[in-house]
Amino acid sequence: MDAEDFKTCLISVGYNLGENEFSRIMSIVDPNRMGIVTFQAFIDFMSRETADTDTADQVMASFKVLAGDKNYILADELRRELPPDQAEYCMARMAPYTGPDGVPGALDYMSFSTALYGESDL
Repeated sequence: MDAEDFKTCLISVGYNLGENEFSRIMSIVDPNRMGIVTFQAFIDFMSRETADTDTADQVMASFKVLAGDKNYILADELRRELPPDQAEYCMARMAPYTGPDGVPGALDYMSFSTALYGESDL
């Protein structure tokens, strides 16, 4: 995701960001100053910075951003945003999304996220 999307995501999960704080965070997640934050960098950052909060919720929030605020994610979105091995891992373990707003091929990142952190069975 680009820097503005990342900033919006951080604000939505409760960060009160000034320019200096956001610059500090960007230097962590984008050390090469490319202006993008990879999914893995986002997960790593959120895991380090918010160790006292619910990790499954963090992962769900990350998937929601990658999915364009939908309640499901598509395989193409996973392939575009994640390294191939991580995308395949997710796709192999995500159940089909069955919500009323789903489309063919939609994957359920919410149940995957809770199962990933031991909050349900996967």
